[in-house]
Amino acid sequence: MSQRYAFVAEWLDPNSGVLWRYQLFYYKDTNELEMFDIKNRRHFLKRIKYDGVTLQQLYIGSTIVVYARQLRLIEYGDDFTRQSIEARAEKTLALIKPDAVKHMGKIINAITTSGFSITNMRMCQLSRADAEAFYAVHAGRPFFNTLCSFMTSGPIVALELMAASSITKWRDLLGPTDSSTARQQAPNSIRGLFGSDGTRNAAHGSDSPANAAAELSFFFGKGSSVGRCARCSGTTLGLIKPHAVKDGLAGMMLDCIQEVFDVTGLQLFALDKPAAAEFVEVYKGVVAPGEFSAMVDELVAGSCIAVEVADREGGEAVEPFRQLCGPLDPELGRVLRPHSLRARFGVSRVRNGIHCTDLQENGQLETSYFFRILQAA
Repeated sequence: MSQRYAFVAEWLDPNSGVLWRYQLFYYKDTNELEMFDIKNRRHFLKRIKYDGVTLQQLYIGSTIVVYARQLRLIEYGDDFTRQSIEARAEKTLALIKPDAVKHMGKIINAITTSGFSITNMRMCQLSRADAEAFYAVHAGRPFFNTLCSFMTSGPIVALELMAASSITKWRDLLGPTDSSTARQQAPNSIRGLFGSDGTRNAAHGSDSPANAAAELSFFFGKGSSVGRCARCSGTTLGLIKPHAVKDGLAGMMLDCIQEVFDVTGLQLFALDKPAAAEFVEVYKGVVAPGEFSAMVDELVAGSCIAVEVADREGGEAVEPFRQLCGPLDPELGRVLRPHSLRARFGVSRVRNGIHCTDLQENGQLETSYFFRILQAA
């Protein structure tokens, strides 16, 4: 008999504004879904195979899409589900430090291939006050000033990682605190590969559940605006699409981008349908109606990663980055620009790996939409 996981899910009807609640059941062995309308006490969706949802996506606070309905999981439906999911859903904070931001694509790739889910992420530029607050537990120790100066010397990337025993698992992947020791004892660890010494050691990880909760709140708590760094001027936008994030391609794509450009802003977003439709509204009437709907559905199918991209020499970034992304259709890209991002990571015109700003005058508009309007929401 297939293991059954039970949740309570909410769906906000974008047309009527009515909030619906469902019992949602997921059958692991057969990858089937079943839904009951709680208010009307009737089947909404009879048990059916549905390949768009996996067990890894199911945890409290996550958003899944079932037949174009964006459902948010708000409660466990039974004790079995609670115990099973919480056992694999421990969260920890990971920080990519200033010395390793240039390697963030490789580090993110190591994270996803090691079995972690990235459930939150943002690039920050810490102020001195931010750094002193985050490292307050070390105030008065000999290395405190050096550490705070280093952590404010450039952007960092904060990530919320989820996995079974994620705190221990991430610290094992990090390796010993001192990078020299890491190169000897764990040469393939994050610090062994990308660190320099005991302070410039590539990345940080929480050391206990209590510290993980406090550190995650520092960067991702409600209303937190620590270290906002996107320029929203003279830059362009790349939006790594949900299918690419889900397939673990984001790290490799960021690596390709950083070979040529500077990344000056980065954040994980879970778009709702109105926001997705507003963002791609410029394509309405340009592409076929079915393709426009499919574009919206793709953007709400999971988390996407907004990337603010800048030219290294301070020049115009929109057109050069568009060239790196390649033609909208990956099949055409594989003929004309086989090394472009869409040719390498795209599947179809809709699931083509990455969105990029098309017009010079829209660079500021699109970066501001994500890094000012949505970030502040």
